[in-house]
Amino acid sequence: MPNRTTSLTPARPAATGPRPSRTALLGGPAPILVATALWGTTGAVSSLAPAGAPAAAIGCAGLTLGGILLFLTSRGARSLPAACTRSERWLLLLGALAVAGYPVTFYPAVARTGVAVATVIALGSAPVFAGLLSWITGQARPTARRTAATAVAVLGCSLLVLGPEFTGHVGTIDLVGVALAACGGLSYAVYSLIGGRLITRGHPSDAVMGVLFGAAGLLVLPLVAFVDTHWLATTRGAAVAAYLALFTVHLAYRLFGHGLRRTPASTATLLTLGEPAVAAVLGVTVLGERLPAASWCGLAVLALGLVLLAVPVGAARRAR
Repeated sequence: MPNRTTSLTPARPAATGPRPSRTALLGGPAPILVATALWGTTGAVSSLAPAGAPAAAIGCAGLTLGGILLFLTSRGARSLPAACTRSERWLLLLGALAVAGYPVTFYPAVARTGVAVATVIALGSAPVFAGLLSWITGQARPTARRTAATAVAVLGCSLLVLGPEFTGHVGTIDLVGVALAACGGLSYAVYSLIGGRLITRGHPSDAVMGVLFGAAGLLVLPLVAFVDTHWLATTRGAAVAAYLALFTVHLAYRLFGHGLRRTPASTATLLTLGEPAVAAVLGVTVLGERLPAASWCGLAVLALGLVLLAVPVGAARRAR
């Protein structure tokens, strides 16, 4: 793990040739895409929880267990607040609040609008929020390539998730649920940008992710205590919570933080639009669900958008 004096030095991005492009691909988009694949298993695994387990309780339990574990196992997490400046400590606090805000807003949105609508609004709005916030804060200006990739990926995500709705009756959408899902997308964009900014300033990615998610786990702990937790005492419930904590929080966000070392947060949030694609494939292969033609077309369009974003610019120019 790079330390504050060696990580992300200005000289490294200036290197030319095919080798840095391969390094950028493996050090940036690849870990984020693996994390996205792990997040895509959340829906299938959550469906295995005991009947009657509240959706919000499942998400908050996974965040609490995984976040605290991530904090305890991340090198430098305990000393990070002391090593930060005063403004950076405020960023850590804001980032932890944003992390805690995601399950608090997203899971109620699922309950009010359904998985499809909540997912496409939250994941589709996250890269838009990230791009706007990056532009407003001066971190990055939207390029033509990123704008095109965002439009293609959001379109593909919409077709993939809402494909079943196109073939049946579409009911009235709950506006409160829509607003909650958008807040979930905003929360995700905020903590991604904050994590990316702290990492690019030289702080170890593991330590940043550990502090953000460890603090968030403590913030949502009271919510877990106030809901029904009897499902956690069962073998199936404990297994589901353990998987969510170990793989979709601990491992996934460690990989996500590693990817943020070389990938702008606005780009990272766009890459995570692959999550509903993974969830859809698992739904077909594991849960026996069926996807209409519109969803398969959306899967192809989404893959195109991710490829446009994941392939390094230098590699694309050399290929042409």
